[in-house]
Amino acid sequence: MEQNALKLPADFETYGQARQAGFLRMKELKEKGARVVGTFCSFVPTELIYAAGALPVGLCAFTEEPIPAAEAVLPRNLCPLIKASYGFALTDTCPYFYFSDLVIGETTCDGKKKMFELMDEIKDTYVMQLPHRRDERALAFWREEIIALQHKLEDFYGITITEADIRDAIRRKNRERQVMRQYMELGRLDPAPLSGYEMGTRVDAGSFSFDLEQRCAEIEARTAEVMADWEANYKGRPTDRPRLLVTGCPNAGVRDKIIKTVEELGADVVAFDTCNGIREKVEPVDESESDVYTALARKYLNINCSVMSPNESRRTYLGQMIDDYRVDGVIEIILQSCHTFDVESHLIRRYVTEEKGIPYLGIETDYSQSDKGQIGTRLAAFLETIDK
Repeated sequence: MEQNALKLPADFETYGQARQAGFLRMKELKEKGARVVGTFCSFVPTELIYAAGALPVGLCAFTEEPIPAAEAVLPRNLCPLIKASYGFALTDTCPYFYFSDLVIGETTCDGKKKMFELMDEIKDTYVMQLPHRRDERALAFWREEIIALQHKLEDFYGITITEADIRDAIRRKNRERQVMRQYMELGRLDPAPLSGYEMGTRVDAGSFSFDLEQRCAEIEARTAEVMADWEANYKGRPTDRPRLLVTGCPNAGVRDKIIKTVEELGADVVAFDTCNGIREKVEPVDESESDVYTALARKYLNINCSVMSPNESRRTYLGQMIDDYRVDGVIEIILQSCHTFDVESHLIRRYVTEEKGIPYLGIETDYSQSDKGQIGTRLAAFLETIDK
């Protein structure tokens, strides 16, 4: 049976390279007068940013470089994503933060919402108050928060956002979700047609391509290329490489030491139930809904993040992904001090091992490389537990 790991394409652009190239594109856009709004989380409805004639950009939060500076202000026992986010702002070493006119935060956790108070001293930071339930009261509240964000953008830029602007942005974002979802669903093919390392990197790097249509065209071209290669070289050729699903926290900051490592050890990461994976792309905004604010509120409230309580829908969808992608094992990545994912991991472990009957490995880590060897050892041991 074929055991070789899937190779990266010759023109593969690493996350770091894509981010650097994005800096230059952003500089050019700002010099032409572009409006830029920085975000950190998939709960922020980017449709409103596009409707405001602005560009949403994901802000730097995935390396350990600025964390020492952040720890001069923030507690050391805080999530590395929060510390990196604030550290980049504090040291002014994230060009995307520098070029952003406005930052939009959200109350996904206590650490973030308090950090945003400090960030507001550096740059205008508007915080959306996210409800943590999905009942009708929460929906009504979140709808009002979305309207309030529209007013903030209108006041900040001195513009008027029309319903037509919002509906056009919804159509454009829904198309992007469909394109990105089709790309990520290539992982359903057996044997796997591309590495999870490439898949995750391309999805994250896509945020540095600020033209939605260009982003869609590039991903559609890569999807077609992978399908053609799979039909010619992989279809019908069995492999005993375990098929893994990665869930939990955003993994861009630990992609190399976990996802790349486990694939080098002999597995294929075929699915991502993560914020920087398919989680936000599962459900489009309902374009037939008569009220655009209700449509946006319902879509974003249904994101299966651990901040929602209760969060049965995450387990339901996780089970569906395990079946659809024919998953042999689940790895959950938990960033240190991310209490919501850490607590919920107990329920995920129980669901995966007892209801789905497959192995589960939880890895708590940060952005440093100090635990890379230990993680490699644990990943190797985990793969030995999978009966493929």
